[in-house]
Amino acid sequence: MLRRRFFSNLLKTALGVGFLGKINLSSAQVIDLKAFEGDWGDIRSYFPICTKKAYFNCGTMGPSPTTTVEHVINKIKNINETGNYKGKENARKALADFFKVKTKEICLTHNATEGINIIAMGLKLKEGDEVIMTSHEHVGNALPWLNRAKTDGIKIRVFDTAQTKEENINRLKSLINEKTKAIAIPHVTCTTGTRLPVKEIGELARKHKLFYMIDGAQSAGAITVEPYELKCDFYVGSCHKWLLGPKGTGFLYIKYDQLENIKPIYVGAYSDTGWTMNTNDQNIKSWTDSAHRFDYAMQNAALYVGVTKSLDFLNNIGMSEVERRSCQLASFLYERLYERLIDKIELLTPHEMASRSSIITFKPKKGDYKDLAIKANKAGFRVRQVPEADLGAIRVSTHIFNSFEELNAFTEFLVKYLK
Repeated sequence: MLRRRFFSNLLKTALGVGFLGKINLSSAQVIDLKAFEGDWGDIRSYFPICTKKAYFNCGTMGPSPTTTVEHVINKIKNINETGNYKGKENARKALADFFKVKTKEICLTHNATEGINIIAMGLKLKEGDEVIMTSHEHVGNALPWLNRAKTDGIKIRVFDTAQTKEENINRLKSLINEKTKAIAIPHVTCTTGTRLPVKEIGELARKHKLFYMIDGAQSAGAITVEPYELKCDFYVGSCHKWLLGPKGTGFLYIKYDQLENIKPIYVGAYSDTGWTMNTNDQNIKSWTDSAHRFDYAMQNAALYVGVTKSLDFLNNIGMSEVERRSCQLASFLYERLYERLIDKIELLTPHEMASRSSIITFKPKKGDYKDLAIKANKAGFRVRQVPEADLGAIRVSTHIFNSFEELNAFTEFLVKYLK
């Protein structure tokens, strides 16, 4: 069992805020970076991911710990041996506890995109109403709102994300007018890894009485997320990314007092409190008094058993430690790239620490980014290409199973490739 034993006092001093400033990064390749890992060096053994590659792509798909995989397999066997397909409700409570919200405010989805569709298509909007978004949306947030615009005539207003927290607030604020009804933005952009000031934006949304939805696909499991603190009405996420859960699982938080503002589009068993279908009466009594009205019928309980185990895994470490670790790794890479390659690459991730998370994105000043990604993969580094927003860039996602050694090796690969 993992224990909350990571970051001894010595390592807190060595790897704290001032860690990067105490190392001569130009010679970091000769430093024994493994000595700085401490107990984090053991984390890799909990993951069955290929040992021959450095996996830098949790922003797309996060590998599950062995214990999660084993519990999913055992539950699948149990379902097929006993016929008992129950078990998903424990995940609803586990997710609610993890995000410090009420169980009745959690809807179980298959991914973040499904949760966004529930909000985008169900929110009470009319023709001419405006929704504020960014130019750096994932397709999973862009298409549902574009579809609503196409079907119902709402208008989407877009701002380009900036390099600083203050400027992002100002750009969003400039779009608010009497027609604005909702804000739907990412917590962390999938493109450049920009962490938007979602709490401050939440205060702005409340001031103007706007619906507020946050796409948390790139934040939930990477950084601490508490929807109540962020003052949002809706928060969506995928369990298969930073939460390290089974693939095909996600969640949607709906603030309880907003339930009636979302029209159920797809419904089924468990969405209702009772229904009749006979020659004399055809009626739905009412919708269930929770976000459960939006997830319905049979789902794969084995996958949601896996969700609870992945949440246990992160909870046993502590999200504050998870966030510190993943962000320190990203910061280390940012500084290494800046020190060794700033004349060869353009760093697209903000320099401002408050606007960063666990994603670092860059593009080569010369050459094809696609070729670079292919060569990196062949060299043992799993990265993601970023064609979105016409960036033509490379994205690196760091999580708890990564190491300073891997990031240093990746930097050295780039130095040789981009010479």
